Parts: sequence; C-alpha cells; structure tokens
Amino acid sequence: MTRQDFRFIHRLRVRWVEVDMQKIVFNAHYLMYFDTAIADYWRALALPYEEAMVQLGGDLFVKKASVEYHGSARFDDRLEVALRCARVGNSSLVFSGAIFRGDELLVSCELVYVFADLASQTSRTVPDGLRNLLTRYEAGESMVDIQTGEWSTLGSDAAKLRTAVFVQEQGIAPELEWDEADNTALHAVAYNGLGQGVATGRLVRHNSDAGKNVSKIGRMAVHRALRGAHFGQALLQALTQAAQQRGDAEVMLHAQRGAEGFYQRLGFAPRGQPFDEVGIAHIEMFKSL
Repeated sequence: MTRQDFRFIHRLRVRWVEVDMQKIVFNAHYLMYFDTAIADYWRALALPYEEAMVQLGGDLFVKKASVEYHGSARFDDRLEVALRCARVGNSSLVFSGAIFRGDELLVSCELVYVFADLASQTSRTVPDGLRNLLTRYEAGESMVDIQTGEWSTLGSDAAKLRTAVFVQEQGIAPELEWDEADNTALHAVAYNGLGQGVATGRLVRHNSDAGKNVSKIGRMAVHRALRGAHFGQALLQALTQAAQQRGDAEVMLHAQRGAEGFYQRLGFAPRGQPFDEVGIAHIEMFKSL
C-alpha cells in the first residue's frame, strides 16, 4: 500500500497532547485522524454534509473500524491520511485508509459505514446520487459543474448563497447586498453532484479611465462548509475566462482583506490603498488578460 494508491490525502501535524508517556501517538488518536479525514473527504466531493444527507434522506453510521499498526508517529510529525472508497454495497460504504509519514506506512485501516434512516437508524439502500458521486470522485472526475447565465436563470441559487454568506454570516444589510447590476451581470454558480449550489459570483462591465474593456468580478461566495476545497478558485477562473472570451483587457475586484492572499495566489495584484466597503476592509485587485 502506497500513497499513490489514493486520490484523497488529508494532511496534519501531530500535537503534543496526542502523544503518550513514550512520546509516540496514543493508539486511539489514529481513529480520530481517520474520522477527521472522512469529514474532509465529503468536502472534496463538494458535499455540505448535513444538507446533503437531508436531501439524500438518511445519514451514515459507523458499523466497523479496524486498525492495523505498522509504525508509530511522534510529536511534531507531519502525517498524510489517505482514504479511498473501496466498495459501495447495498446499504454500506467501505473505506480503505492509510497514514503515512513521508513514504513510510504507519497505520492502515478499514472503515465500514451504513446508510440508514436518521430517526430509526434502520439501514437503507445507498441512494444512486451518492453512489454515482463516489464512483466519479474515485475516477478523478470534477465534483462541480459551473454554469453561467443571467439572473433570471441562476438568481435563485445565487441569492441563497449570497444571503447565507454576506447577510447571515457577515452581517451585511440586505438592502446593500442587492443592486441593479444583478440584472445585467453574467452570473456563475457551481453545482455539486446533487444539484446543490455551492459557490457563486458575478461579472459586470466596469468603467475604465484608460478606455479599455474591463470587467469587475464581485459577490464571490462559497458555502461555508466547503471553503478551502478549491471550488471558489474554479469559479473565479470561470469568470476570468468569460471576461477574456468577450475581449476584456482586465478583470478587477474589491477583495476583502481576509481573502487578499487567495486572489494573489491566482494572479491578482493589489492596486491603490485599502478602503472600507459595507463596513468591511477591502482592497482593489486586478489581473491583466
């Protein structure tokens, strides 16, 4: 068993509180590492777990967890927790897992989950939607489908995400979130394999003092449970590509200062001085096309 046998890798660093008197990781913590990795596995599938299970009509319960120890991790080790869905049965999901320190295999495991009714905890057939998602992910397929279009087509799903992120989470007044630009903008929504909108953004024409065609990317919002899983990056790239295809020379945006690093890693550069917008610190950023 090697790291190359797995598509999904979760990385962590051993903390002092996780080691015993022998200064090696206490054996029960390895199951915690696998459990944490499983949570990130669902994120990699673009599934906000709670909402996805409600739509699927059940939940997953651990039936069996078996662990085999090959070596010991120590304080401050950097570990990689690898997982793959090895089999989908009638009502069960079987995951194979391994923990590596570099190329050294430390722990292997098998986790068996049962899909069941949440209230009665009686088993149910694994829904086709979930079965297909797991097959596609392990085959290396993309987990989101990014659609672009007008507000009349995508507005309902975009509004749900923007309300959750900007109004409910960040406390922006609803009247400041909606404007006339929504009616003329090109909107983008990323959908997961269950048809749930998980990220959104828009592209609007922007006046340029230099007389060149410029687009402004805005209202970028990613479902809270899926941040850091690269779906926002995919959405930003789709909007940038749309601007390039219509002949724009530049795309710009007003980035919240907390997200400045995210945009810089994708080729955007800051321009001018920071400013306040809807009570949140922003900075203008741009990217030449």
